[in-house]
Amino acid sequence: MALQQRIGLLGTGKMGYPVARRLASAGYPVSVWNRSPDKAASLQTFGISLAASPAQLIANSNVVICFLGDARACDEVIFNNEATLQAIAANTVIIMMSTLSPDLVIEQQRKVNKVHADYLDMPVSGGTTGAENGTLSLMAGGNAPLIESLHPLLAHLGRVTRVGEVGAGQLTKLANQIIVAGTLSLLSEAFTLAARGGADPAKVREALLGGFADSTLLQQQGERMVTQDFHARGPAKWQLKDTRSAVALAEQLGLHLPLTTSVNQLFTQMIEAGDGELDHCAIIRQIQRLNGESI
Repeated sequence: MALQQRIGLLGTGKMGYPVARRLASAGYPVSVWNRSPDKAASLQTFGISLAASPAQLIANSNVVICFLGDARACDEVIFNNEATLQAIAANTVIIMMSTLSPDLVIEQQRKVNKVHADYLDMPVSGGTTGAENGTLSLMAGGNAPLIESLHPLLAHLGRVTRVGEVGAGQLTKLANQIIVAGTLSLLSEAFTLAARGGADPAKVREALLGGFADSTLLQQQGERMVTQDFHARGPAKWQLKDTRSAVALAEQLGLHLPLTTSVNQLFTQMIEAGDGELDHCAIIRQIQRLNGESI
């Protein structure tokens, strides 16, 4: 699709805000809607307009990107909201970048197709840093030619990989979240073991960089763990939402995922301990609690 496309973005939180800025800076006309308008107001500085309602935003956009927080918000704002659904013009493209369940996005596609519009399942990974720098991984499910036509726009956000039909994007994101949550839990155990044995966790991390244990998570979240920088880039409560979804889907498919089940229990305990608003790398605090360390 050409540069003249009018972009509407629903949800200007930690991911939606920088995505809106990037698209506006690339020359696209962008409007946004957020449940708390004050949190989106500063985007006007970058030439971005604020819509008074989701229906108004959708009526004035032909590409709509959704970054709403969860399934209930998506239903309230779009898919169970007749005013919003009726505002979707034919051939509008709804791009779902929120992390939801595969079954749910298939149902959303059905509702959007019913009003003769298009729907793509496209969750992202890379966090706020990726959103700010345009280095997100976009996991696309849906019509291949449509995804290809959107590459000029999406290239401003990161790298797009089509993984299948609608629903496959969310499956890929769940796989991503299994790896992220599991790796963070293992890093937490590794640093806790190192500290209890008398090694400096910061130096242990430094020594592991470049070896087989190296990863983006070791580089970024590992550093935050050892410096105890738990300001939320990706809140732990969102990580729990995703691990719960992964466990539920595994049960539905008749799969036993023992590691993911254990990691889900760890994040459940972490949230119950009151750390849900901290970054997901703060899972190290739960490992430390289990080992009798003061937090």
